[in-house]
Amino acid sequence: MWWHAPYSQLDAGIPVTMGLTRLDGKRTDGLTLIPWHGGKPLTWDVTVVCTLAASYLSSSARSAGAAADLAASRKEAKYTSLTNSYIFQPIAVESHGAFSASALSFLTTLGERLTGTYGDLREMTYLFQRLSVIVHRFDSVLIHESFVSFFR
Repeated sequence: MWWHAPYSQLDAGIPVTMGLTRLDGKRTDGLTLIPWHGGKPLTWDVTVVCTLAASYLSSSARSAGAAADLAASRKEAKYTSLTNSYIFQPIAVESHGAFSASALSFLTTLGERLTGTYGDLREMTYLFQRLSVIVHRFDSVLIHESFVSFFR
């Protein structure tokens, strides 16, 4: 996963590192080492929510992406102290594939930067395909673990 490297760079040529650690020990998933926009670096936190979990079921029943939007708003509330010095971007995706509105907007912008860097119009498609594969792998691990614990 590109957002967990100790020091790496996004495919768009932007150097990144592990995220910021708050006073309570919670840490974001990544941080750009150069400004992303308006002189502020970008930090992000990724969440994959299960649309069938009791805490998200009523949101999931209303519309695709509602559980992800709820998770994203919870992440924004958790990291409000960062917004003075950093751009905080929650990346929330549902286990069945829908992204939160803010994550979709951010990933579209990132995809456009990838296209600009490499000149290949398919870069945005590749980005979303990679993320989709990661989410599906995550789902398969969860399903496998639930069967293992069920049969113990």
